[in-house]
Amino acid sequence: MTDQAEQASAAPPEIPGKPTSASRTTLSHIMTHGDTNLLGTVHGGVIMKLVDDAAGAVAGRHSGGPAVTASMDEMAFLEPVRVGDLVHVKAQVNWTGRSSMEVGVRVLAERWNESTPATQVGSAYLVFAAVDADGKPRTVPPVLPETEKDKRRYQEAQIRRTHRLARRRAIMELRERRVAEGYED
Repeated sequence: MTDQAEQASAAPPEIPGKPTSASRTTLSHIMTHGDTNLLGTVHGGVIMKLVDDAAGAVAGRHSGGPAVTASMDEMAFLEPVRVGDLVHVKAQVNWTGRSSMEVGVRVLAERWNESTPATQVGSAYLVFAAVDADGKPRTVPPVLPETEKDKRRYQEAQIRRTHRLARRRAIMELRERRVAEGYED
């Protein structure tokens, strides 16, 4: 067997891409008294759990199997959520790497008994890693942006990834420098 033939047989097969719409989902939940904080509004942690649940479903759908939360970026709470609000958590894959995916999430709320339009009350970006049965990273299909909005989200996700990696690298360099200077953390 030639070197080229050996390399070709060792290369992983190309995974076909999936359009953004293939894994997009909405999770809806009505907020009750059990969801409130000491101020009488819905606890941010309740909203964060719904965000993680919806994002996890999208990541699992896109990757075709288990995916775990690696990080949550920029969770923004824009408006308080109240008891009786019907909360809609909309999520989609914005970007994919080899085994990771950025999922964008929008949180909307509307009164359960009114016909007024839902308003955006939060947003977040989460990074998920696809894993196999042993918890090891596995390859994910590329995401195929379909609309101009999807293309913008893909480009913005690349910027966020660049910033995450640069921040991680800067922190590691600082820690190494402090250790070299004799500081113990």
